[in-house]
Amino acid sequence: MRVHLRAVGRLAGRSEERALVDDYLSRFGQTGRGLGWRFEGETEVEDKKNGGMAAEAVLLRSSIPTGSLIVCLDERGTVMSSPDFAKKLQGWADQGRSDVTFVIGGADGIDPSLRQEADVLLSLGKMVWPHKLVRVMIAEQLYRAASIVAGSPYHRE
Repeated sequence: MRVHLRAVGRLAGRSEERALVDDYLSRFGQTGRGLGWRFEGETEVEDKKNGGMAAEAVLLRSSIPTGSLIVCLDERGTVMSSPDFAKKLQGWADQGRSDVTFVIGGADGIDPSLRQEADVLLSLGKMVWPHKLVRVMIAEQLYRAASIVAGSPYHRE
């Protein structure tokens, strides 16, 4: 299963957030390899014409692989425990899903039309998080999920 990350906005190349995202996604790649999970990359989009969420949605949509399961990170989504998230990923892999794309909106969130197209709306908690931190958090949760499925001691219950 190929895992993709699509996000509005750019993380500065030398930022702390960039370093954390890169670290967790590298760990995910190493741990996921044995599970048949691959990180296929991160695409950052920016609407330079200030068209708002609708314009961001167009850019995000165009970056999502055809046929991919779409998971939008959204405060209105389902809150899951880390083990439940791991089971969800394993279930998608077991179903033969070839691509799963995690989508992170900009400061105003994800356009309602794109949210409606999503297969899953996932919340990282009841609080609203800055989109830069959401990227770090989903990268860590991907690594944690792979660790749980692989039986690694990273996650402790």
